Amino acid sequence: MSEQSFYYSKNPNVKSDPITWNFALLGNNLVFTSDNGVFSKHTVDYGSRVLVNHINYDLIPDGKLLDMGTGYGPIGISIAKAFPDRQIDMVDVNEVALALAKKNADANRVDNVHIFESNIYEAITDQYAAIVTNPPVRAGKKVVDAMISGAVDHLVDGGTLTVVLQKKQGAPSAKKLMTKLFGDCQILKRDKGYYILQSIKKS
Repeated sequence: MSEQSFYYSKNPNVKSDPITWNFALLGNNLVFTSDNGVFSKHTVDYGSRVLVNHINYDLIPDGKLLDMGTGYGPIGISIAKAFPDRQIDMVDVNEVALALAKKNADANRVDNVHIFESNIYEAITDQYAAIVTNPPVRAGKKVVDAMISGAVDHLVDGGTLTVVLQKKQGAPSAKKLMTKLFGDCQILKRDKGYYILQSIKKS
């Protein structure tokens, strides 16, 4: 089994080989430590970059944000750093990833985050002004669809769900699901096969 196929597991059985590197996101130069057993160890993956750059931040109402499937934290940390008045919850099922996300939040002096374990929405009790996700497509369509469909019950009225997926890895079917659940789904950006999809929870 390849590393990429089990980064969604709770405790990846891999030999630790951490690396640390810098990356600029949302106007800030950030530092990240990553390791074996997490998605996109060597750099911030292209989908996450496109996602954070094209979320419609002006549309998000007051309230907390949720980074669903945070990995080692590039999405949640970059948003938290750019919007220090926002509280960001960051969740993942992968214990290796969560430990790295906490380390990276500290390294970037980001304190407006709460990082904790949750298998999709199992440990989520709050409602959010926005949910953002770069879902783990290698975990299977059932997991991706659950991350999308579960957002309905965890968004405030007017809250946004923003998802990045490649066209070849299910963006068209995700758009159909989001349209069914929310009544509408916009494509905010197409970039090198990646789609940024957004739905708004209506009151």
